[in-house]
Amino acid sequence: MVHNFDPVLINLGFIKIHWYSLAYIFGILFGWWYGRFIIKKKVKAKDKENYIRNFDDLISYIIIGVIVGGRLGYVIFYNYSYFIEQPVEIFKLWEGGMSFHGGLIGVIISTYIFSKLKKLNYKIYFDVICCVAPIGIFLGRVANFINSELYGIPTEKPWGIIFPKIDNLTRHPSQLYEAFLEGIILFILINFLFLKKSLNYGVTSFIFLVFYGIFRIIVEQFREPDKHIGYVLNFISLGSLLSIAMIIFAFIFASKINSNEKN
Repeated sequence: MVHNFDPVLINLGFIKIHWYSLAYIFGILFGWWYGRFIIKKKVKAKDKENYIRNFDDLISYIIIGVIVGGRLGYVIFYNYSYFIEQPVEIFKLWEGGMSFHGGLIGVIISTYIFSKLKKLNYKIYFDVICCVAPIGIFLGRVANFINSELYGIPTEKPWGIIFPKIDNLTRHPSQLYEAFLEGIILFILINFLFLKKSLNYGVTSFIFLVFYGIFRIIVEQFREPDKHIGYVLNFISLGSLLSIAMIIFAFIFASKINSNEKN
């Protein structure tokens, strides 16, 4: 298959609507709706209305966390020297270039600050966000595929894709692997556990961090590393390294939850 998708959905000359932008918009809208649904299902009756009402306000914090964290994460982790020389390029979000790990940090910080200001249990919101996050991840990875970015290493598999904007090699559609594992599979796993099992608040967040990290490391084996970065120490990609750090953070977070429960 030859990739022939246009990253611009609508081009009116004076304005362009990109698939990438729509992925974020619809991810946030679906996440907001589904997040409210989950809160109604899982939060105790006496606290339900309070958490739903504040969740509407939290969305603004999450949007800022995703955009600022995701973009700064990409700038710092993946292409610091380029953006330092051309700082105006930092603001061209429509051209792609967002770091999941940076966005994750942004969401964690913004949600924690919001919860503390409102005197609410941040672990409840963490779990809810983890349940809805795979929706945005799925849409984002599909948008990456449409943009011909984050493509895979060369392959002879029959489902390989040729990305003419890159070269004429047949490559793994690693963006779609991520959409499947980090989007669909992770969504089913996390939501089943959160909605069907009686887990302490925070446990779902721990599971999300661990399994996203594992899935990301798996897909990184099929993904072409950034040319200006290559492999760290000649054998591991930066994405895998960040995912390992993410898994370590998950266990630190879990130990904190366990310590608080005992106290």
